[in-house]
Amino acid sequence: MSATEHGWLGKLSWESLVFSNFLESPSINEAVASAAGSLVILASIAILGLLTWYRLWGPLWRDWLTSTDHKKIGIMYIVFAIVMLVRGLLEGMVMRAQQAAAPDGFLHADHFAQLFSTHGTIMVFFVAVPFLVGLINFAMPLQIGARDVAFPVLNQISLAVTVSSGILLMVSLVVGQFSTGGWSAYPPYTGGDFSPGVGPDYWIWAIVFSGAGTTLTGINFTVTVYKCRGPGMHLFRMPLFCWTVLCASILMIFAMPPLSVAALMLGLDRYLDFHFFTNDLGGNMMNYANLFWLFGHPEVYLLVLPAYGIFSEVFSTYSAKTLYGYKSLVIATMCIAILSFTVWLHHFFTMGQSPTINIAFGIATMLIAVPTGVKVYDWMATMYRGRIRFTTPMVYAIGFLILFVIGGLSGVILANPTVDFQVHNTLFLVAHFHNVLIPGVLFGILAGYNYWFPKAFGFRLNDKLGRLSAYLWFAGFMLTFFPLYVAGLLGMPRRSFTYADLTFKPYMIVAFIGAMVVLAALITLVVQFLVSIRDRHKTRVPVGDPWDGRSLEWASPAPVPAYNFVELPTVTDRDEFSEAKEHGRAYQRPKNYRDIELPKNNPLGFILCVTSGILMFALVWYIWWLALISALAILIAVIASTFRKETEYIIPASQLEKDTEAWLALVEKSEAVSRDLEDSPRNVGYSKLEL
Repeated sequence: MSATEHGWLGKLSWESLVFSNFLESPSINEAVASAAGSLVILASIAILGLLTWYRLWGPLWRDWLTSTDHKKIGIMYIVFAIVMLVRGLLEGMVMRAQQAAAPDGFLHADHFAQLFSTHGTIMVFFVAVPFLVGLINFAMPLQIGARDVAFPVLNQISLAVTVSSGILLMVSLVVGQFSTGGWSAYPPYTGGDFSPGVGPDYWIWAIVFSGAGTTLTGINFTVTVYKCRGPGMHLFRMPLFCWTVLCASILMIFAMPPLSVAALMLGLDRYLDFHFFTNDLGGNMMNYANLFWLFGHPEVYLLVLPAYGIFSEVFSTYSAKTLYGYKSLVIATMCIAILSFTVWLHHFFTMGQSPTINIAFGIATMLIAVPTGVKVYDWMATMYRGRIRFTTPMVYAIGFLILFVIGGLSGVILANPTVDFQVHNTLFLVAHFHNVLIPGVLFGILAGYNYWFPKAFGFRLNDKLGRLSAYLWFAGFMLTFFPLYVAGLLGMPRRSFTYADLTFKPYMIVAFIGAMVVLAALITLVVQFLVSIRDRHKTRVPVGDPWDGRSLEWASPAPVPAYNFVELPTVTDRDEFSEAKEHGRAYQRPKNYRDIELPKNNPLGFILCVTSGILMFALVWYIWWLALISALAILIAVIASTFRKETEYIIPASQLEKDTEAWLALVEKSEAVSRDLEDSPRNVGYSKLEL
């Protein structure tokens, strides 16, 4: 049946609901699928009920859903990423349970294939990217002394299409089935002949829309760094985090379009019977592999570079030292960004290109390890003779150093095409990939979450529970993925839902135990958050500098006001706030209070979130009339938004003076605490200067 031969509801029917299969043929496999769908429905009802019971719809709409404040948008990105992280980890745990129970197991092959497809898609596109974008949104404008990002409404729109794409993935748990073609969606597995269902369509539209949001975000961040820096904030006075953001943003601009183009071409193959990636009529599947990995390897560094920036901030702050080798770290960051576009072919060394090409890309893959090594040595030199405080972010950073080096070394091994040919399709590669991304990205975003949380909400997270969660992450990660190196070398293929060789079973059992420890780490993270909320009156840091910070984000109250700075700071040094504290320039009254102009709230982002979600769902299920209506609604909403005349509001100088004087009075009466007391109730965000 062609794309035009469907009724009013397209492909939708009773059989599309996940519960229908369980009712018709009950089994453990169908029970797992139905439980996941039920959990999505019940969680949605519970959230809607709580918002209604506590009458939070008004504040939610007024203060969050329509906000153009970069800090609130960043927080919403992070909340969304944490929700998706829960799903991604639970799916990983189910896969580990299936492999531990093999050769019997409890999942069907197709269900397992859906799990590893959604797990990879979610963890890369809907956990790592939005979590990092959220942290960047919150911290980067503050660090460069800016009022906001360059395009506040565009920032809102980027969040909207990312969230709507994530919601589409959640809907796939309830209606229909997801793709079985992996997170990379290689044809012919995702072509119309092999997968006539809606699974690949869910993947295509989620990737296209979220990719558009990420590309727009890259443009926004790049312009912000280039054009919105405060007075005196030269490029080489920026904190290293801002340099990594700039390079990662450029990667977003140039690396995301190849993925979007590949996904759209795959969609044309499926919807309109084009032949871009078929074996007949001029199609070439290798074109897809090249396009996908032309995005895919820069994507790794798109994720890792901002995490490097977070670790740089953490090492410097909690070692109480200026970051060692700043210029070499900047140069290394730029080298990584450039070299990331020269290594994509190592992802298909085994696909038949010439040995000469393999050698060239193997050498490039080895070279990219050099600037990363420079960073590792600079970070260790920063800690050398520093007064190290083993706070939660520092624990994550040190764990990253140890584990990431192991993952990097396994990557250098795989850069040899002859070695890669032997282990490419085994669990060794899975272990390497996770050994890079979990310490390199996940530990980085968790370090950043603990580091900047008090700045966002005005109170500190519980450090003991934070460290416990970090140790559980380390232990769970090693138990889950280190056995996969051995199983891979023994020959166990990746993506295997079962196996006949029981040599693999002990390693799979250990990996499952590790997955349970990872689940415990996630639960501890949630408990840490809840306990911190309960004890927030004891851990408030309203002055705004709980860690003896070095950069400008710590120079304002906590939580940060909408305008960021009552007067844009003039920057004279790389560690501007640290220098200001040392020379008595911190916490100064402005000479003159002036009105500040900020963008008004805008409903456009929320409208586009809803309408783009409906459009994607309609396209997935071939409901053409609904797709047309939602597309028109998007067009009308965008055009109508251009007719808004009053787009900004004024915060009067009198209000600024009142707020600032109250904050400065709090500073004057607060006790400056030493680093030894930063985890005590005496720490109200006023750190004692200790050189």
